[in-house]
Amino acid sequence: MIEAVVETVEDAGDAERSGAGRLELCAQLDVGGTTPDEATIARVVQAVTIPVFVMIRPRGGTFVYSDEEIDVMRGNIAAAAATGAAGIVLGVLRPDHRVDVEQTRALVQRAAGLPVTFHRAIDQTPDLLDAIDRLIEAGVSRVLTSGGAATAVEGVELLAHMVERAGARLTVMPGGGIRAHNARAVIERTGAREIHTRFVDGEGMRALAAVAYHLL
Repeated sequence: MIEAVVETVEDAGDAERSGAGRLELCAQLDVGGTTPDEATIARVVQAVTIPVFVMIRPRGGTFVYSDEEIDVMRGNIAAAAATGAAGIVLGVLRPDHRVDVEQTRALVQRAAGLPVTFHRAIDQTPDLLDAIDRLIEAGVSRVLTSGGAATAVEGVELLAHMVERAGARLTVMPGGGIRAHNARAVIERTGAREIHTRFVDGEGMRALAAVAYHLL
């Protein structure tokens, strides 16, 4: 599976036609992604046939949220589900930067059966292998991570250990700078079955798909 992150309906359609098997839909990718509006979610869901996972993040900045922001996230999850989202993407940390298991579990329950991806907030945690166990405890389906590094290539050794730690309990999805020229190194070293990339253009997506799909 190649998951492509997109912001617009046009990019969503282009990503699907170019080989993406799933989309992560965000607004404001310049700040790492925030929750898109309901109209955009609806238009993207109608425009493609592949699953659309929706980012639930009320603002840029840290992943430590107030009770009021958690309430906003709960409402956004319900709205995204009602609008046709196939999955939810979120990340909540405690002030010590460890996974907030309690809040994450509550949001997973709010998703009411939709799979939940914990995003690269995990890369800010002090112990990524322990964080894998905490995410499993919280009921998360998959985690997007660069292995705590700036890119997946730089974090590939820890990514391999994370894949091993998770086993069949949680899908570890490497992401962060993955393109056609480095996808093989990440996939072969980690044993990951899914990768994540930012959609830039159809040419780049097709090149990545050509490299990755016979390896995944």
